[in-house]
Order: sequence, then structure tokens, then C-alpha cells
Amino acid sequence: MATAPIRKARTSRTGAGTLGDGLFGVSVAAATAIALAFLLLPVVAIFLRVPPGDLIDALGTDAAQKALIVTAETNAISMLLILVFGTPTAYWVATRRSRARDLVVTLIELPLVLPPAVAGIGLLAAFGRLGLLGGTFDALGIDIAFTKIAVVLAVTFVASPFYVRTAVSALEAVDPTLPAAARTLGAGQARVFFRVALPLSAGGLGAGAALAFARGIGEFGATIMFAGSLEGVTQTLSLAIYEQFDVDFDVALAISGLLVIISATTLLLVKVFTRWRSTSTSPIPFAASTPPSA
Repeated sequence: MATAPIRKARTSRTGAGTLGDGLFGVSVAAATAIALAFLLLPVVAIFLRVPPGDLIDALGTDAAQKALIVTAETNAISMLLILVFGTPTAYWVATRRSRARDLVVTLIELPLVLPPAVAGIGLLAAFGRLGLLGGTFDALGIDIAFTKIAVVLAVTFVASPFYVRTAVSALEAVDPTLPAAARTLGAGQARVFFRVALPLSAGGLGAGAALAFARGIGEFGATIMFAGSLEGVTQTLSLAIYEQFDVDFDVALAISGLLVIISATTLLLVKVFTRWRSTSTSPIPFAASTPPSA
């Protein structure tokens, strides 16, 4: 008979728990819906404000075409620099366990938290005509500030940490026994890097490159401070939006829509590529398969 109150109490607690779980689930779903609506509304508004046909026509304007060309050229060069110099840097950081590593990681991450205006002023103070290295470049007949070179440097400065930091995480995730096994089989450091570390971390490296690319095409603050906004020379898509805001709002919307499409496509391709890599049956994709022995 004493067990009856206990059973009743348990039933009461179970009912209360079920009700609480239901309320919590509804609250989480509501919060998620509100967050998604808030994030999607500005994006959707870009495409609903002006008919699609008018947006496409606006992309054909001279200002939009020139900005697109400048953005494509400067970001292509910037991404090449980020990959060439950022990948070895990430590998060095990922394979070190020392205080120097923490300092290097802090320096890599610093541009992530710097205000864009500070980044632009810093680049101007370093590479401008009156900057720290300005005299050296001036003696060589090279002018950097307010040229396409300045755009490349600005994009590289603000976008490279996105790649390097992601690449470090991807390379650290590689099972250390695999590079060690390759070394015991006679592979040198360069071969281990190119044939083991890079293939195994390709998914993470690709994601980092996509993040850096998306950040680069949207760069504004450091670029306008260091390179200015000269149409056909240093005016990127982001800068063109700012200029066209008061001149032709439809053009500004069209360029904004283009950047939204590019960014969304980039993120989607990264997810598809990462999922495809995760389904690979070979732990080292570039390793030659060995035929089974008879």
C-alpha cells in the first residue's frame, strides 16, 4: 500500500516533465523561427524591392561591370597569396606546441577583431607613400596606396585569418600516427606535407578558403581607407554599393543581390564538398590503391 503514493508522485513528475519538455520544445522552435526570420528578411527584401528583370539590367551598367572586374581580379590574386603563404603557416602552427605558437596564433587572429578603419589606417601607415615602407617602394618606382595593389593587400589582410585559422584546425585534426607512419617509411617532411597532411585536411582547407573568399569579396572598410574608391581602378563591388546608394538605388540593390548569390553559392559548395569528402573510402585520397595479393 505504501507504494501507491510513490507511484502517484512518479506519475505526477512524469506528467510535469512531459509538459515542461513540450513547452521547452515550443520555445526553442519559436526562438529559431524568429532568428531565421530576422536573418532572412533583409536578404529577401533585396530581391523583392525591385523586379528580377530590373536587377539584371542594373548589373549591366558601367559602374557595376567595372566593379565586378576589379573585385574578380583583386580577389583572385588575394586568394592565391592566402593559399600560398597561409597553408605553410597553418601547418607550422598545427605542428607546434610551444609559447611561440600561441603568440603566432594571436597575431594571426588579430585582424579578425580589429575595426576595419584601424586596419585601413595601419596598411596606409605601413605601405603608403609616407609609411614605414613607403620610401622603399617609392625608390623602386612602385606606388601602392590607392591602386589595385592596395586592394589586394587590404583583402589579403582582412581575409587571410579566416583561412589560416580554419586550416590550423583542419591540420590539427589529422591523426598524428599517419604522418608519423609516413616518416618511418622514409617520407621526408615535404612529402608528408603534400601527400598526407594536405589530402587529409582538404575539406577543412576548402572551407577556410571559401570563408576567406566570401570575406574578401565583401571587404569595405580597410579597402576604402587604403585604396580609395576609384571607379575601374580600386572600386570593388562593396564600394560600388556605397557609391550607388545615393546615385541609383536599383544598381546598389542589384550589386547587393549579386553578392548575396555569390556568398550563398560559396557556402553551399563548401558544404557539398565537405560532405563528399566525408564519404570518401580512402583515408588518403591521393594514395594509390594497392591491388590485393593473390
